[in-house]
Amino acid sequence: MNQSDHSKRNIYLIGPMGSGKSAVGRRLAGELQLQFYDSDDEIEARTGVDIALIFDKEGEAGFRRRESAMIDELTGLNGVVLATGGGSPVNPANRARLAARGTVVYLYTTVPEQLRRTARSTHRPLLQCDDPAGLLQELMQQRDPLYREIADLVIATDGRRVTSVVREIRERLAAESN
Repeated sequence: MNQSDHSKRNIYLIGPMGSGKSAVGRRLAGELQLQFYDSDDEIEARTGVDIALIFDKEGEAGFRRRESAMIDELTGLNGVVLATGGGSPVNPANRARLAARGTVVYLYTTVPEQLRRTARSTHRPLLQCDDPAGLLQELMQQRDPLYREIADLVIATDGRRVTSVVREIRERLAAESN
């Protein structure tokens, strides 16, 4: 797929926390010479506080309102790779925007792999609970059908390096454009 094809279609990465959306997105954008955005990072940059503090002060509902506005803004840009927050596709408006405005890539990761990847994380408010495994399992049951509903591509990431995932995304995008 040449670069001019990408300028017409953005690439949106969705999936659970720990699936590699940010790392894969950064690498993919670099290789495709596109702008990279992470919706959570953009929210933190604009508010001047981290996501955990927003959750603490405004609750999940307050954070989700900010997230939805940010996704609306970022999906309005051209020539971008966007890593979304794991819960962003729960909102029907977010799903509609993502599906309509670009190519949606679901980075599928199993719960055990998510636990392994997020074990040392201190910046994930939802995991600050007594049973992270149970919570991740519950979130996967709720969100997996929503991710799949809008996904143009589903890429399994368990046990894989970022370069391998990016290569598969590029190959599958190229195959779709032919």
